[in-house]
Amino acid sequence: MRCLPAFLAVFFAAVVGAADFNGSEALEFTKKAVSFGPRPPGSPANRELRTYIKNQIRTRGGRLVEDSFTATTPSGPVQMDNLICVLPGTSGHAIVFTGHYDTKLFPGRHFVGANDGGSSTGLLLELMRASAGATHKDEIDIVWLDGEEAFGEWSDTDGIYGSRHLAERWAKEGALKRIRALVNVDMTGDRDLGIMQELNSDAALRKLVWQVANEKGYARYFLDHSSAVEDDHVPFLKRGVPALDLIDFDYGPGNSFWHTDQDTVDKLSAHSFQVVGDVLLDLVRRFNSQ
Repeated sequence: MRCLPAFLAVFFAAVVGAADFNGSEALEFTKKAVSFGPRPPGSPANRELRTYIKNQIRTRGGRLVEDSFTATTPSGPVQMDNLICVLPGTSGHAIVFTGHYDTKLFPGRHFVGANDGGSSTGLLLELMRASAGATHKDEIDIVWLDGEEAFGEWSDTDGIYGSRHLAERWAKEGALKRIRALVNVDMTGDRDLGIMQELNSDAALRKLVWQVANEKGYARYFLDHSSAVEDDHVPFLKRGVPALDLIDFDYGPGNSFWHTDQDTVDKLSAHSFQVVGDVLLDLVRRFNSQ
């Protein structure tokens, strides 16, 4: 490596030991998450999935950080837990990937949230598998957020509980200053993948991700259509973090599968996971080569 130009040496170091992202594995991780059943915060299934994620983090050799708190919800106090896998870097900076693992509470229904809650869980598990063991310039933080879904009607105080809590905690700890980029993934397993340009997101980061997708031949999945969405990236944006939401908010004809019992694994595809995973891994490489 002493004979390489400096920028090539950094790039090479950034990918030593890195594995390719495997969309089929991400789909299998998602199926495992869905197998626990409906997973609203505080439920036995939510706790079982949390235990599974923690075991996966330990298996991959990541450093597990638990962020536990009690949220005040319309249903009363609810225990919630964010899980963070820390893959160390050397620069003092961090790249963060987030997504929620809970599902919305629908009493009397069997809502398993394969795409909405399941796909983000599975994608992040596979991103961790592909990234673990590699040498990274920037620390990689992979975060499974609890409590994204509202218990009643979405409002400033009902919804994105986990991200609001973690953003506040990291602000107090001074950790937000270290973050070069935060990418939140939500509903990205749809077999008819179409990720819109989310207008609340950081414009420069959004442009970079769309550029990466275009260069990798994935432009058809990263749309010109734009809209603003409140999601788990917003609490970080409000505190000055360059954050981006990758979301396919057109799930089924006329978005008819969203928050319905039709949100099942047969509506997802390994290829959609592959597209998003490839872009995210290439994004990490680009940051690490700078």
